[in-house]
Amino acid sequence: MKTPTYVAVTIALSAAATLAGCGGDSDSGSGGGRKITFVQGVKGDEFYISMACGAQQKARELGVKLDVTGADKWDASLQTPVVNAVAAKSPDAVLIAPTDTQALRRPEQQLKSRGAKVIEVDTKLDDGSIRETAISSDNERGGMLAAQTLANLVQDRGTVAAISVKPGISTTDARLKGFETEIKKHPGITYLGVQYNDDDPAKAASIVTSTIASHRDLVGVFAANVFSGEGAATGIEQAGKAGQVKLVAFDATPKQVEALRRGSIQGLIAQKPFDIGSQGVEQAVAALDKKPVPKSISTDLVAVTKENVDQPDVSKYLYKGAC
Repeated sequence: MKTPTYVAVTIALSAAATLAGCGGDSDSGSGGGRKITFVQGVKGDEFYISMACGAQQKARELGVKLDVTGADKWDASLQTPVVNAVAAKSPDAVLIAPTDTQALRRPEQQLKSRGAKVIEVDTKLDDGSIRETAISSDNERGGMLAAQTLANLVQDRGTVAAISVKPGISTTDARLKGFETEIKKHPGITYLGVQYNDDDPAKAASIVTSTIASHRDLVGVFAANVFSGEGAATGIEQAGKAGQVKLVAFDATPKQVEALRRGSIQGLIAQKPFDIGSQGVEQAVAALDKKPVPKSISTDLVAVTKENVDQPDVSKYLYKGAC
């Protein structure tokens, strides 16, 4: 990484709360005064905090100003006014994790119509005409990796279930598709299907405890995102089934890693949010410079277990609560 000639960091109070200590703005004072805004999928999620850390580092390196904002919950109706407020400020580029594949089309179109280059990070719209590029993990492959990991943990027999946020989210829909495609290849496993928790850990916990109570042969659960995983771990513990009902969850937050270490989670499918944020800023600047930008970029994933969590080539994937 090149070291910029001059670095100044401005931290706005609202953005500081968003990033839980990461700081909201990055501005090197150079780069022609370009302004980029990162609209997180939801505030307080270590996945997006880690992504913001990568975006901040790259913004400092390239000499652009970065603002970070987001809604308090994963909800298109809450994200839309946030995006509208960003559009009113006419930034040069916007990194956004749209919370619905269709509902954010109009707000994103407004960003573009006001001259902003739109970079979709993590999630994306069904309509690809607005964005310059979409940067995310290969989520379908990640879902398949989760199914393989869970099948191995339950020794290819028993009943398993899935839990996710809600339909209509590009990333979790792809993860479920990959999981369901792969789990069908294991005839000794009965798949109950997916239930949705609206990104509420308490609701996820309740769903899992109820499923355990109604299906005594349940041996495994796949959780498709951070809060689904944290809630599912709590539900398994509350049911007194930690270690008996195997849990494989997407993402690798500090709370999830702690649950992995104590045995409430047996597998995590970790992404690389820091790299997604860094590449988002890099591609935004390239688009502003009228340089070629790929239509999509995929980043790596890795299966994390209690046995490999402390290995350097795996631990680097674990998420941060602050930059």
